[in-house]
Amino acid sequence: MTDPILDAIRWNESGLVPAIAQQYDTGRVLMVAWMNREALSATLKEGRAVYWSRSRQKLWRKGEESGHVQHLREIRTDCDSDVLLLQVDQAGGIACHTGRHSCFYRRQEGGVWQDVEPVIRDPGEIYAKGAGGKSV
Repeated sequence: MTDPILDAIRWNESGLVPAIAQQYDTGRVLMVAWMNREALSATLKEGRAVYWSRSRQKLWRKGEESGHVQHLREIRTDCDSDVLLLQVDQAGGIACHTGRHSCFYRRQEGGVWQDVEPVIRDPGEIYAKGAGGKSV
């Protein structure tokens, strides 16, 4: 089935495209994940971020376990149409599975990576047993 929005994207050899989630009102980068055609279609249809989980090989509706849904405000593509930018409203203020606001909480300082942002909520309180360490 053809769709001009989906057909315009330059999917990689695995049928995926990187998607950057950004808080719409602050510009803060929250996370990077992957989308396939089905995930992008669902995101546009549902008005919330839906990604492709490479580790689980299935669609992943952000917040389906944690409640930290990313409500879509706007979606853009870069000049090459091979990266997506989702401007979202992050429910609960937590985007990272570590319980932080952003997945970009480490900064290089003095030759090592330092955690520079606090955990807002313990992942053990957010996720069902064993789900807190999941990856995309």
